[in-house]
Amino acid sequence: MIYNKGKEVVRGFVMNRKVYESVMSGESDNNIKYSDFRKLIIDLGFEFRRQRGSHTMYFHNDIKEFLNIQKDGNKAKGYQVEHLRNVILRHSM
Repeated sequence: MIYNKGKEVVRGFVMNRKVYESVMSGESDNNIKYSDFRKLIIDLGFEFRRQRGSHTMYFHNDIKEFLNIQKDGNKAKGYQVEHLRNVILRHSM
């Protein structure tokens, strides 16, 4: 991994290290901005699949995992942040 002004290069993607660390710490699951959460999902290699109502679906081809995310105001939902953390840990991302 290469660090550059708070950004981290992982698998060719530039990722915000602070957001990644917030997700991985588990201390602020209900306080992560939705836009940062969505960008992190994309930076980790997930691709947009579809949107139905407020539900946005992302899929990762390499690990065959789906993520279904929704906004809670301008924040990501805590249980969805926890789900992403578990996916990251399960697949050593």
